[in-house]
Amino acid sequence: MEKTIDIGQYIAIAVKWLMANLRPLFDFIKTSGNAGIESIEWVLVSVPFFITIAIFTYAAWRYASRGVAVFTLLGLALIYLMGFWEETMQTLALIISSTIIALIIAIPLGIWSAKNMTAHRVIRPLLDLMQTMPAFVYLIPAVLFFSIGKLPGAFATIIFAMPPAVRLTALGIQQVPADVLEAARSLGATQKQILFKVELPLALKTILTGVNQTILLSLSMVVIAGMIAAGGLGEKVLEGINNLDIGLGFESGLSVVILAIVLDRITQGFGNKISVK
Repeated sequence: MEKTIDIGQYIAIAVKWLMANLRPLFDFIKTSGNAGIESIEWVLVSVPFFITIAIFTYAAWRYASRGVAVFTLLGLALIYLMGFWEETMQTLALIISSTIIALIIAIPLGIWSAKNMTAHRVIRPLLDLMQTMPAFVYLIPAVLFFSIGKLPGAFATIIFAMPPAVRLTALGIQQVPADVLEAARSLGATQKQILFKVELPLALKTILTGVNQTILLSLSMVVIAGMIAAGGLGEKVLEGINNLDIGLGFESGLSVVILAIVLDRITQGFGNKISVK
C-alpha cells in the first residue's frame, strides 16, 4: 500500500537538521559522557572483586534480608567464577550513569507535572510514547547523534528508563494528604518549604519505587545497547546469539538475571526501610 502520510520523513529532516547545526554540542556531550561512564567503569573494575561482593552482600543484609544477602554473595561469586566479572562491572557502570542522569531529569519533571496541569497534559502523552515505542528504535537516533559506543547506549537507556520515575514522582506528590498541606500553609510555610519538608518526604517511598523501576529498565536496555558496542553483558549475550553458542548465551543471560535480582531486592529493601523511618 502506498503511503499517504509520511511522518518519518519529517522526523528524518529534524534529525538531519540537528546533526548539521548542533554537531559541536553532540561531540562535547559524547566526549564528556564517555569520560564519565569510563571513570565509573574504571573504579568498578579496579576495585577487587571480593570487596565489591562484600559491599553488595552487606547492603543486601542491611536493607533486604539474610536470604537476599546469601543469594547476593553466591550469585556475584558465580558471576566471577564464570568469567563475566569485568563485563558485569561495565554493565553496572552504564546502569549507574544512565540512572543518575535519568533521575536528574525525571524527578523535577515529575514534580512539575504534579503541580502544573498544563505540564501534566503535555508530559503524560510523551511518557506514553517513550514507554510504548519499541526499545530498538531509540538506538537509531542515539547512533546518529553519537556514533556507536557507550554513550549512545546510555542515551537510549535514559529515554527508555525515565518514564516510571516521572510518573511515580508525580503520583507521590499528588497523594500527599490535603490536610497536611493545609496545616503546613497555616503555619506559614513557603511553597519551597512545603515541597522539600512535607511533600517530598511523604512521597519518598513512591519516588524510590520509581528509582527501582528505572534501574531495572536501565538494565534491560543496557543489554539491548550491546548491539551498538556499548560493552558489558549485552555484547556477550549478542555474541552468543550470533554464534549460536548456547553456553555463552546462557551464562551471560544468567549473569544479567543475577545482577537484576540483586539490584531489585536491595533498592526495594532500601525504599521500605526509608518509608518505615
